[in-house]
Amino acid sequence: MSDRTRPTTASTSGAGELFQIFRDGRARTRSELGESTGLARSTVAARVESLLAVGLLRPAGEAASTGGRPPARVEFNPAAGVVLAVDIGASHATVAVADLAGTILSSATESIDVADGPEVVLGAVEAEGARLLDAHRSVPLLGVGIGLPGPVEHASGRPTNPPIMPGWDRFDVPGHLHESFPVPILVDNDVNLLALGERASSWPAVDDLVFVKVSTGIGAGVISGGSLQRGAQGSAGDMGHVQVPYSHDSPRQPGDERDLEAVASGSALALQLSEAGLAASSSRDVVELVRAGDATAVAAVRQAGREVGEVLATVVNLLNPSVIIIGGSISRAGEHLLAGVREVVYRRSIPLATQHLSIVSSNTGETAGVLGAAILVLHRVLDAPSVDALAAR
Repeated sequence: MSDRTRPTTASTSGAGELFQIFRDGRARTRSELGESTGLARSTVAARVESLLAVGLLRPAGEAASTGGRPPARVEFNPAAGVVLAVDIGASHATVAVADLAGTILSSATESIDVADGPEVVLGAVEAEGARLLDAHRSVPLLGVGIGLPGPVEHASGRPTNPPIMPGWDRFDVPGHLHESFPVPILVDNDVNLLALGERASSWPAVDDLVFVKVSTGIGAGVISGGSLQRGAQGSAGDMGHVQVPYSHDSPRQPGDERDLEAVASGSALALQLSEAGLAASSSRDVVELVRAGDATAVAAVRQAGREVGEVLATVVNLLNPSVIIIGGSISRAGEHLLAGVREVVYRRSIPLATQHLSIVSSNTGETAGVLGAAILVLHRVLDAPSVDALAAR
């Protein structure tokens, strides 16, 4: 950031609140700021100068003159810093660098096995992050956001009893990464970040949205009233462990009490197809069989969509979202999963909840996770208190 003379602490107080106005990307004059905030001209000038000094604002030319010298405009400067965004899955890790507007500047994806444990996986993330950041040495790193494929206690950033992550339980992920990146580090469940990323890229005007990931496991990210809902400890959206309601047209037996993940996840489908004599041991195998037109695999994925729909119908009745987005590796097998979900949700949910409901496939693919991770950390490091602290330094 800029090395301009630092304003006094008194002048920087309140700069963070003023800065929030600029995050819409529109340039403004000091006079416009005074009119919209009701602040005195001298107060606006001091706060703008402090934000210019740390580089969060930059000159944006002159506004049209109404007589006399044209007033100068200032705007948000997304290039004032970067954040590191990380999306860790069961078998991959995507690492990206984003600017302060959340635009992905560079990224890399590599194969990993999350079961190798936190030291190995995070070591690979640190090495790739350092490599990507090397191209952005001229600006400061302000924070790191990371998504994990399991339950995360939001307050501590520690994974809690993650079923597919042996060795990760209660591991201090923020503390470990802080040794390499001494900035704020935020950790969340990967599906929460997918919901944030999908909303930002495709549905910015939607305040009530559910993202459902159907992959090795099944989970949901819930945005309600414009805010991500984590619940009391961070386990909100864990629909994979909801018992699937029995339906008379389901091939399951009436006494089947398995949860959704055991019935409709990629792992469950692979087991089902393997028992039917097909070569399937992973979600990838399931997708390849469907894409090859195997009728048994197509029917299994369509039924998995119906089972997901049985649980989602309750979610729709309780939360009344405007949009449900289906993502994850199994969703890449075509429209079969989505068709099954739609079939049941529209039949089982109340008409008022579904009359304007859209059920769609994810548009962002592999970028949604890192985009959501970037948004997660930007919400923190660019909030009013954090900007005030930055300006005061």
